[in-house]
Amino acid sequence: MTERPPEPTAGLLARGRVVDDDLLLQIGAVAQLVDLSLRTVRHYEDAGLVRPAARTAGGFRLYDHDTIARLLLIKQMKPLGFTLEEMRLLIETRDRLDDPSLDPDERDNLRERVALFSAAASEKVRGLREQLATAEAFASTLQDDVLEI
Repeated sequence: MTERPPEPTAGLLARGRVVDDDLLLQIGAVAQLVDLSLRTVRHYEDAGLVRPAARTAGGFRLYDHDTIARLLLIKQMKPLGFTLEEMRLLIETRDRLDDPSLDPDERDNLRERVALFSAAASEKVRGLREQLATAEAFASTLQDDVLEI
């Protein structure tokens, strides 16, 4: 039985920085770390994709290693056109797969769901490559036009 490799225990790499597993960061630091706007992080929180691990006495949101990992996953899914609901489903599926007491049949079902996401992501990447090839051909045609002028 092959399982998803665990998140590194020594920390998570985000924008070239290692984030300690036990570190709690305010929303501004998290947004900067994962290269998203504060508004976008709040939007993902409002959509239920991430949630603060704690709050300061003054009510400021504090985010942990898992939240940063989720935001990085969301950032990877966004350019492929996955919806918020699809993102939520994949995040919930991955979370459930982390449960060591999970029933083997349910684990198999969840793995099949991840395989469907993998296939969908591969198909979306293929489509983006086709679009990129078309855009590059167009840019090349324009460059040829510039050289002829």
